[in-house]
Amino acid sequence: MTYEDALTAIAQKDPNFMVLTAENRGHMRTIPPKLGDRFIDVGIAEQTMIGMAAGLALRGRTPVCHALATFLTLRAFEFIRTDVGIPRLPVKLVGMVPGFLSDANGPTHQAIEDVAIMRGIPHMQVFCPADREELCAAMPAIVAERAPCYIRYLGNDPACEHKTPFDIGKAEVIAEGSDVTILTYGFLVREALKARAALEERGISTGLIHVRMPKPLDEAAVLKAAKQSRLLVTYEDHFLTGGLYSIVCELLVRSRTSVPVHPIALEERWFKPALLDDVLKFEKFTGEQVAIKIAGALNDNGNPE
Repeated sequence: MTYEDALTAIAQKDPNFMVLTAENRGHMRTIPPKLGDRFIDVGIAEQTMIGMAAGLALRGRTPVCHALATFLTLRAFEFIRTDVGIPRLPVKLVGMVPGFLSDANGPTHQAIEDVAIMRGIPHMQVFCPADREELCAAMPAIVAERAPCYIRYLGNDPACEHKTPFDIGKAEVIAEGSDVTILTYGFLVREALKARAALEERGISTGLIHVRMPKPLDEAAVLKAAKQSRLLVTYEDHFLTGGLYSIVCELLVRSRTSVPVHPIALEERWFKPALLDDVLKFEKFTGEQVAIKIAGALNDNGNPE
């Protein structure tokens, strides 16, 4: 199923469903004629789109808004916070090319603080699918939930077989491990699977959790991993501050749970623009490079390979 198919299926069942975009039609070119006046392109005007979406939501509509992730979360932040978050309106926000997926673009187009920004808004949910299959499967539940939600858009092929059906606030536990558990989200699930395979070959028992929704977080899954594993690793294409590392540390402190946490994230800098595979290699985010980092972190914490 394509993303267009998923939106069309929802629109056929729900007459109040609407699709808005700020001149980002690349993944929905067949949608306008199918939805008619339920499709609106506001042009390069993200703030206008959010204000419009809030008004539509107040009149019973469920709008799904699309824009480049960095412009959606930064340019329209005040409108999202005030018009959508505070009144808890069911507006869905789809950020295109988030994180490393903006690959060849420079800092102005790199959305690597989006999770931190969006999770700080009252009532806002945050969904980071691993691939197109998971995104499409989750959209009906996301739309049905009467709360605002920020979604990191992905159009890539399946990263793995998703055996755990999507549910709001539930992580996908891909594997459990006694030595280390990798916590990640989004397209990096693909690389995390490679890292896990490399670590297992070294005899390191490695768990892997696709967090799916950094907010609301599946606290039970994270705390279970913290009790089972000697080390937790947070792995994300996002700034260190405010993202998954911060979220996990906040939970551990709040629950008075003690376990070493090793972050793999961008620390106070944007990534070097290049094609995606080259970005991963340069920033040392490939599965193989991450496996080496994790093995080193285990040694540093007194856990021999």
